[in-house]
Formats: sequence, C-alpha cells, structure tokens
Amino acid sequence: MNQPNQRGGSGGFRQAQQASPLAIRTKKTQLTTDAYTKMVMGEVWKKDWPYALIPFVLGLLPALFLPSWWWIALAVVLTILFVLFRSAQVTGITQMEQSKPLFERMAFEMDNKQLLLRVGPEKEGKAMQLTWDLIDRARRDPDAYLLYLKPGTPPAGLAAWRLWLARTFDVPVFLHLPFKIFNADNDRKLFEALLRRKNLLPAEAGAATV
Repeated sequence: MNQPNQRGGSGGFRQAQQASPLAIRTKKTQLTTDAYTKMVMGEVWKKDWPYALIPFVLGLLPALFLPSWWWIALAVVLTILFVLFRSAQVTGITQMEQSKPLFERMAFEMDNKQLLLRVGPEKEGKAMQLTWDLIDRARRDPDAYLLYLKPGTPPAGLAAWRLWLARTFDVPVFLHLPFKIFNADNDRKLFEALLRRKNLLPAEAGAATV
C-alpha cells in the first residue's frame, strides 16, 4: 500500500511556489476522515469484491476430499479475515502521519502549472504544491471533483507476486473539491476545462477554455 508521500514517484508534496495572478482560487474546505473512509470503502469494495471469493473457495477445497461442515466455517472465517484486512488498509490511511495534510482545512489555488494547497492563513504563506504530473486522474461527481494522486513506484527488484499485490490492493488517495468552494460558477467551469486540457477528464464539446 502506497502512502500519500510516496505517490507520484517524486517524493509527494513539493515546496510551494507562488501561483499565477490568474490562478483559480477557492474557499476553504475540509475532507473529514469519516467522509474519506466512506467514499474509499465503497470504491474499493466495488472493485475488489471478487477477490473475497478467493479465500472462500480455498477454504472449501478440502471439502472435495473430506466433506465436513467445518470447511464451510473455515471458508467463512477466511473471507471475513480478508474483508477485515482490506478494510483496515483503507482506515489505516487516515491514521498515518503522512496523511494528515489531506484532512486539514484548506483552500486551493490552481493554474496551468500547479495546484497549491493552502492549509493555514494566507498571510503566512504556508502551502503545499502538487504539480499536475502527480495527479493520476480526476472524477466529476454530482457535487464535487476528486483528484486522485498517482501511486508510487514500487521498489526495484520486487518479486512479481508482491508487485501484483501492491498494484491490485492499493488504496486510492484523492483531493476532494466540492463545487460549493468555488467563488463563482465560471471559476468551476474554468477549472473543469483545465482538467480536460490536462487529460484528467474526458474531452467535452463546447467546454470552456483556460
């Protein structure tokens, strides 16, 4: 499982620079750990539910040679353990020190080069920088945009089966930008056009230009 500061293959958040005077600026927002867990848990199990069948089938295999109700109990226990382990991966993200910046109250500043996350009073100049190459994809929900950070690069020489596990059971980490934090609907449309220009959202005919 990749930690937030291991994503993007470049060490995670970078030292902030000043945004362009024409940058899109938002109001402050905060993604709570409960909201993140709820969203990610649904996303993870929508994708991973077939893998829960693997421990169930493995637990039942001995029943082919020695029929017993105990094998059904074993299959159920193995499946529950898998579900608990996978769910713990999701909730574990919210407990890590490296993840805390994702759940602070912050405002965003976006231009063509970077995305700034301002987590304190603007006059203090404290901000974290994400260049667009660290964003893997975006999703447009009915009331918000989700920007997913790229998974980290696995260590060199990792065994093939461990590489498969790392890629298959990665936990999504994203930034949550509700529509309501944009100061004007035109700012939101400009931001969406920027995402399409960066190929993070599908191209759309008649989209605004930045």
